[in-house]
This record gives sequence, C-alpha cells and structure tokens, in this order.
Amino acid sequence: MSIERKIRALAGSLVLISLGLSFLSKWWLLLTAFVGLNLFQSAFSGFCPAEMVLKKLEEKKHPTTAQKEAHS
Repeated sequence: MSIERKIRALAGSLVLISLGLSFLSKWWLLLTAFVGLNLFQSAFSGFCPAEMVLKKLEEKKHPTTAQKEAHS
C-alpha cells in the first residue's frame, strides 16, 4: 500500500473514531477538526506530519525497502 493510501486510511479512521467517541464527550470533535485542518494545510503546503511518522515507521520495519523508495 502506498504512503498516500496509508495517510488517507489513517485520517479516515481517526475521523470516524472521533465522531463515534463524540457521543461520550464533545471534546473528541477537536480531533476531527485537527485531522481536517491538517489535511487542508497539507494540500497547499505539501507538508504532512503523518507522512513523516509513517516513513519513519517503515524505515524501522523494512530498512532496505524504505531507503530504495526514498531514492527513487
């Protein structure tokens, strides 16, 4: 799965989970807003913190594969 698809899956999951948890406390809607604002700003700036985290996790999991993808 590509890094973009992983980010979309992560963002969608966080939104759905936080919407579900908002029935317990309305403060969970802040997580939904944070994810939405982060997606919005990354569309214009190209900077995505989740992408950096996922790339680091892939490097730890598969050191040689992550290095090959970074250089291509």
